[in-house]
Amino acid sequence: MGFFDLFGKKDVSKDLGRQMPYAIKTELVPYKMKANVRSSSSLRISLKNQTGEPVVSSVVVEVPERISLDETGFTKQKEVRLGTLAPDEEKDAIIGLFGDSGTDKGEYTLTITAFVHYRDYAHVLNAMKKRTIVEAV
Repeated sequence: MGFFDLFGKKDVSKDLGRQMPYAIKTELVPYKMKANVRSSSSLRISLKNQTGEPVVSSVVVEVPERISLDETGFTKQKEVRLGTLAPDEEKDAIIGLFGDSGTDKGEYTLTITAFVHYRDYAHVLNAMKKRTIVEAV
């Protein structure tokens, strides 16, 4: 009998820390960006809770040097807080990707990190990364 059993609560932190907490799907519209001109694309991230418990979730997107997350060209990282996801619930985040005259032809790797939080967004219980590629032509 654990300490939390006295109060009717169960400690699920060990179970949530061991398993893959999310199913992450990504979609780019349009699929390719234009090189060496101002262009944009929308990255849609679908996050599905695969745990048996409700979890507080957030997503952080990081882009390489030649792509930005805003039109000014300075933002390279962005966090989207999705709130609490119930078991098997899916939420979407749509993030704009922007290129300019410095975006050369080639493939650029984006890093997407999904976090499981406890208490608030400052405390991380588990994280999961996915890399996706956007191409400039």
